[in-house]
Amino acid sequence: MLHITIHAARRMLRAGDIGARELTAAILERIDAVDGQVRAYLTLTPELALAAADRADAALVAARAAGTTDDLPPLLGIPLAIKDTITTEGIRTTCGSRILENYIPPYQSTAMARLQQAGALILGKTNTDEFAMGSSTESSAYFATRNPWNLAHVPGGSSGGSAAAVAAGECLAALGSDTGGSVRQPAGFCGVVGLKPTYGRVSRYGLVAYASSLDQIGPLARDVTDAAELLGVLAGHDPLDSTSVPAAVPAYAQMLDRPVRGLRVGVPREYFAPGMQPEVEAAVRAAIQVLADLGAEVREIGLPHTDLALPVYYLIAAAEASANLARFDGIRYGLSAAAESLWETYRETRGQGFGPEVKRRIMLGAYALSAGYYDAYYLKAQQVRTLIRADFDAALAEVDVIACPTGPTTAFRIGEKMADPLSMYLTDILTLSANLAGLPAISLPCGFDGAGLPIGLQLMAGAFQEPLLLAAAFAYEQAAGWHTRHPTL
Repeated sequence: MLHITIHAARRMLRAGDIGARELTAAILERIDAVDGQVRAYLTLTPELALAAADRADAALVAARAAGTTDDLPPLLGIPLAIKDTITTEGIRTTCGSRILENYIPPYQSTAMARLQQAGALILGKTNTDEFAMGSSTESSAYFATRNPWNLAHVPGGSSGGSAAAVAAGECLAALGSDTGGSVRQPAGFCGVVGLKPTYGRVSRYGLVAYASSLDQIGPLARDVTDAAELLGVLAGHDPLDSTSVPAAVPAYAQMLDRPVRGLRVGVPREYFAPGMQPEVEAAVRAAIQVLADLGAEVREIGLPHTDLALPVYYLIAAAEASANLARFDGIRYGLSAAAESLWETYRETRGQGFGPEVKRRIMLGAYALSAGYYDAYYLKAQQVRTLIRADFDAALAEVDVIACPTGPTTAFRIGEKMADPLSMYLTDILTLSANLAGLPAISLPCGFDGAGLPIGLQLMAGAFQEPLLLAAAFAYEQAAGWHTRHPTL
């Protein structure tokens, strides 16, 4: 049961082949056995999970007796994990930061509420780079998470705890958040499926804000079907989020069998640049050939402003972070450092509570927004962002989906890039643009390098074209079969 999918577990639960408590207890035993090595979780809630499992079992028994199992909530009895940037009422939410070390939210995020309405039970909160600012889950204030495929390597970030938990069999699926690739990059590093929905498709209410115009909650799962199932639960308009789009939610999981024959697949020449790990390029090009063999029409395309995505992202994201994180002042919630004056309280609280990477981005963002520099930095970055979006609009007028690597390399060693922030930032170079353009994108496994580390294939599509994106991903997944492999711990 450790590597069972959501859709397989649901069939077994409704048939009475397994119980929700049995499944949950098995996953909790797995966490006890391996999380000391992987360190995916910041907070565990076994009592809450088992109590919810008992309620699920009672509902399952009653439904089987009445012959109404088809009417049960879609995630009833399914154990999931939640990234610790997503607020959970009554459960500690730290954002991987000392400044929120003892914070227990008095309200529920919309994403969490929708999971619970669908019957899911929560195992705990997963580790993250502090305030989701990082690419390796090493900037967490508590500890670094390790890649289940090789414990000497990072799991990616910032949703590294969620990706590692899924890969290691410590949950059936998990939620992450993606601001510049933070769902897709760790999914690629850990050999699981990670989906970033269109901006506005999933409510951000209760997601602790990093960069509000870029953030989006998304699932990490064992296969494309599970990702589609979770998106169907999470998606939909939310009046509590002013950026949430009031658009109908398709039945994503029922639309996966769409044929890919005739599908136009664009391959951006800029995404295969010098310096890419040769095994990554080879695996991704082989994956694109699989799509071609299935009947897709593959053609080269151009996204000419790709080389500007990194500086644009780090100006916009840092500027928005400097504004969003101003609320952590030691006055209303979280850490409060004792001091003699208001300004000293601010200085001491933020100095003690924030880590080096968060401070770096706050200072960069404050500088970009400051008088005399706003036009040269933040405004210019927004103008170039418009050009990046225009590149995608032009390309997606000619093709249906875009195929490329998730990252330029496989997972690097723990500590390898911590002294070089720019080198760390470059690991997200192929995922940033989808956030800047607000487009849906998915990473799914497409092979392994010579050291046995997973390689990710990234697919992107037009806004709200998740059904098309998921169908293309599903077709490749079923033909290639990489999703059936799991690490040994």
